[in-house]
Amino acid sequence: MILERIRRDLRARWGLTVLYARALGKWLLLATAAGISCGLVGTAFHVAVEFVMELRGEYPWLLYLLPLAGLAIVGLYKLLGTEGQGTNDIFNEVHDGGNISILLVPAIFLGTVLTHLCGGSAGREGAALQMGGSLGYRVGRLFGFDEQDLRIATTTGMAAFFTALFGTPLAAAVFSIAVVSVDSFYHAAFFPALIGALEAYGVSRLFGVESTSFLVEAPPLATGLLIRAGILAGLCGMLSVIFCGTIRLTERQLHKRIPCPWLRAFAGGCAVIVLTWICGTTDYNGAGMQVISAAVEQGTVRPEAFLLKILFTAVTLGAGFKGGEVVPSFFVGAAFGCAAGPLLGLPAGFAAALGLASVFCGATNCPLASIALAIELFGSGGLLYYALACCVSYVLSGYGGLYSSQTILHSKLKGRYINVHTNDGPVENETEAEAARSRS
Repeated sequence: MILERIRRDLRARWGLTVLYARALGKWLLLATAAGISCGLVGTAFHVAVEFVMELRGEYPWLLYLLPLAGLAIVGLYKLLGTEGQGTNDIFNEVHDGGNISILLVPAIFLGTVLTHLCGGSAGREGAALQMGGSLGYRVGRLFGFDEQDLRIATTTGMAAFFTALFGTPLAAAVFSIAVVSVDSFYHAAFFPALIGALEAYGVSRLFGVESTSFLVEAPPLATGLLIRAGILAGLCGMLSVIFCGTIRLTERQLHKRIPCPWLRAFAGGCAVIVLTWICGTTDYNGAGMQVISAAVEQGTVRPEAFLLKILFTAVTLGAGFKGGEVVPSFFVGAAFGCAAGPLLGLPAGFAAALGLASVFCGATNCPLASIALAIELFGSGGLLYYALACCVSYVLSGYGGLYSSQTILHSKLKGRYINVHTNDGPVENETEAEAARSRS
């Protein structure tokens, strides 16, 4: 009897061992395929964007081709049948399942390259999430994954491609999982997402792509500095609301007033040219990484730079040019932090780093990913400052954000379930709602 019980127990344990081994092998297979494919495409994309940005620096007249680039992007999306598809469609696939067109990869690749070639104000991470999600989804389909595992495959691709561009594997893995549904960190996806990100990191390093990082000296931990960092973070949280709101408002108004996508892209390109003339500088065209570096590492920036970057980015993306909003949010946060930090008694460069992390957090509603990003970009010396800044910004940024398909599952003010989409409008007055429930 005892021997029979031992045999049953051993069989059960062996069955569990086989089950977990199969799961481990499946995720390793997914991570390897997604990591290598996203690493290769991501490297090619990074090289292409860097090349066209250098080309624009060498030939400034390329800016005047921006309206024509807008027409080319509209035509490209119509030709490939990917009109209206973007990052929100990737999020919807993770939420509810669905089919992501593989044609989104060449569409966003070429669209983003054209935008940067001719001086549109945009980042690269929108392309990273879309191409990575699409490639990850296709890898999952190739391996015959079911609908639930396809969502993890999509997330893994997003993490891998993001890492290939920025060299931040931990932040990429956490961000790709957390950004879809805030407060719902799907831990089963963490293993393939992180392994895929690390493999993409290795591929991009193999081809000479440098990680994005900055030299920042964090001050020693002190109560007064923590309070000042918290104040700056609160301002950055509110700035993230302005940033996201301006982009959404500009897009709505441009679509309303210029319903023809061809005319809208052409007019938007002309508007960016005029804005560049008025400003007398090309600092706000493209991603603006040189301004971010100057703010963080040298503590120098024009006081109005963050406002102008918001304007340039809103017009560029609202008109239909391709790229992303995250790197512009880096610019806005770093520029604002660099300008406002010294007024609060914070070192300008360190305040720029705090501002970058805080605005990114407020715009994406991802505090843990923002902390990981700050550590990978700036080092761990200011960990507690970055953590405090991201927490404060997250609370004060409300229920808006860059991605309308993102869901926020729990209230930022109380421990209760709300399950709302970002940008759906004002959330009910939680204090009044709670008081009404108490009375009843």
